[in-house]
Amino acid sequence: MRKKFYSPKRPHKKSDITTHIKPMKPGSDKSLKKVFEKIGIPEECRFQPDPFQIQAIKAIMKSDCLVTAPTGSGKTWIAEQVAQKIMQQKGKIWYATPLKALTNSIHAQFSKLFGKENVGILTGDIKENPDAAIVIGTTEILRNQLYDAMYTGDNLTSDLIILDEAHFLGDEQRGVVWEEIMIYLPVRIPLLLLSATIGNPFQIAKWLESIRGKKCHVIENHDRPVPLFPLFMHPSGTLFPLMGNASPGEKQKLHKKVFKFAETKNRPSMGHAGQLPPFADILHILDRYHLLPAIFFLKSRAECDQAIKLCNSSLLSKNPKKKEALRHRINELVSGNPHLADHKHRSFLEQTATASHHSGHLPAWKVVVETLMAGGLLDAMFATSTVAAGVNFPARSVVVLNSDRFNGTEFMGLTPSEFQQMTGRAGRRGMDNIGFAIVLPGKFMDLNYVAKLINSPPLDIESQININFSMVLNLLLSHTPDQIKLLLEKSFASHLILSGKKRGKKAREKFGTGLELLWNDFLDHMDFMIDEKFVTKQGTLTEDGIWASKLRIDAPLLVAQAIRENFLPQNDPALLAAIIGSFVNEKEFTDDPLYSKALPKRLKEVFLDARKGLKPFAEKLLEKGFDAPNLFIQPSLLIYLWAHDEPWEDIVTGSDFAEGDLARLILRTGDNLRQVAKLEENFPVIAKTAKEAMDLLLKEPIVTIYT
Repeated sequence: MRKKFYSPKRPHKKSDITTHIKPMKPGSDKSLKKVFEKIGIPEECRFQPDPFQIQAIKAIMKSDCLVTAPTGSGKTWIAEQVAQKIMQQKGKIWYATPLKALTNSIHAQFSKLFGKENVGILTGDIKENPDAAIVIGTTEILRNQLYDAMYTGDNLTSDLIILDEAHFLGDEQRGVVWEEIMIYLPVRIPLLLLSATIGNPFQIAKWLESIRGKKCHVIENHDRPVPLFPLFMHPSGTLFPLMGNASPGEKQKLHKKVFKFAETKNRPSMGHAGQLPPFADILHILDRYHLLPAIFFLKSRAECDQAIKLCNSSLLSKNPKKKEALRHRINELVSGNPHLADHKHRSFLEQTATASHHSGHLPAWKVVVETLMAGGLLDAMFATSTVAAGVNFPARSVVVLNSDRFNGTEFMGLTPSEFQQMTGRAGRRGMDNIGFAIVLPGKFMDLNYVAKLINSPPLDIESQININFSMVLNLLLSHTPDQIKLLLEKSFASHLILSGKKRGKKAREKFGTGLELLWNDFLDHMDFMIDEKFVTKQGTLTEDGIWASKLRIDAPLLVAQAIRENFLPQNDPALLAAIIGSFVNEKEFTDDPLYSKALPKRLKEVFLDARKGLKPFAEKLLEKGFDAPNLFIQPSLLIYLWAHDEPWEDIVTGSDFAEGDLARLILRTGDNLRQVAKLEENFPVIAKTAKEAMDLLLKEPIVTIYT
């Protein structure tokens, strides 16, 4: 669970809740006149790289380099220039990103720049031109290639590794993958790290120097390419500066009128309790002051989908050329794809030039929305905070409605890094002289807290290394337990533990004062696999352990047990896909469908046999404190129906899954099947069936479109 940075106040008393609502009318504080005069498009001029970009290029040609600079300041340009130099020397580049969407974006960008024949892509579900001079892929794929290289003894065929969005090193779920890459990466390969939000870059650089034995230059740039001006929109519709002018040496505080509003008990509201504000009125106000396009950050998928229904066509109707261009581009993007052509949000897109964007949508639909936003054809995008990380479609303004967000467990205050990721989208380089972060008042907006966020540096990144069965299996392929202990001592966690008393406190609590908690966790995993005959008592892999190491998935031992005990269907691709789908599912269900006559008899029999057969093994995992997924029939049934070509719309309508969630379940099932397909040497029949199952799943509208 994420460490708590701050919990904004949430009103409880009746007197604290806003009660009266008045119609919104455009207005602005007189002090904003000079600010708004800056709005416009910069004059075209010959591109001149910034000093930090030149410094970074020089540094990476002779050492490792960590670049931290605001979003939109040109970090990708550095990667482009370095890649070009490496290619001129007949070298190869691996460009890793944390998100498939960002991988697709960088792949398209680099293909235009260097030619499609020179650029490949690896994301698990997409594998194109993998031997190209430049490979763009996800960090998990790169980590797996390092596992393979350590096992075979072959060198990774790369002359430069670029890790984009390097602050993912501190991500609770996936930071371990980034840390593993940095530990396993051969010293001969230079490492270029790019990020906008790292609070302790010099500490990370010192760690890298300690394990790689070479200099890691830190190149910092704090200047935004497009200046940011924070605004506050009063419920009346009047815009104010969010922050007041500060005297030299003083901290900047809320503008006096905004502070007065924040301290008012019974203040006016933009909407009725529990309802969203009138977005049509808000868009008219933003348009009046030339503050569009805008990205609105909302707290939930449902709010994003509801927001577009609160907009109208009046703005678009004033610009018939834009309306026609939007309609034409939408037709191009959805052409040949009936699922997109008939999408329920298409009419809102065409009539209001607004869109909802979140993980509940089909990947292909998100590509449509992202393409339109990047092309300047939308006035507003309503998105959850996840859109802030990584994907490049900035706007003139970002609008923030809440100072906290739900992390899946509880409401937590936005961290400075998260807030900077959001506001980093404000202001388009080459298209805007100035960008705006607009704060709307609401029940869960703490204005004083936002003022602190604006002036706060990014948080320090902490180590997120953890032990899992896939890691242990793959390390034991090429290392003895003693060698693995030495590897763990190279971790960022170990470096933090040895830091000063205050800086290393969190790491010592989490990993032990001498890394003993992490090492004991490794031993616990290894001992379990010794008991289950995946590992010998001497710490080497058994034959079962060797092939199980190829299952680089969330539950490798459970799937391996199902394979070796013959609990998985051998010759029926749809059935195999259905059972594998139950392993990757993350939702909780009841067993009600098991008693339905509509459930295919064969699916029910195979599912129950697999669940019953695996129950003793799952109980052993749980007894030892390890995770074991609950197996439910619902995801299996959906996968089964999809593999048998049931209409997508019918499957979605009859399920508890949003389109995007169902697509993700199917894609993750495909990823797991891809791992099973690697077992052709030991299990040729089921490996062949797994390949056939993948073909049944990866079809429109699951596959992502590219335009």
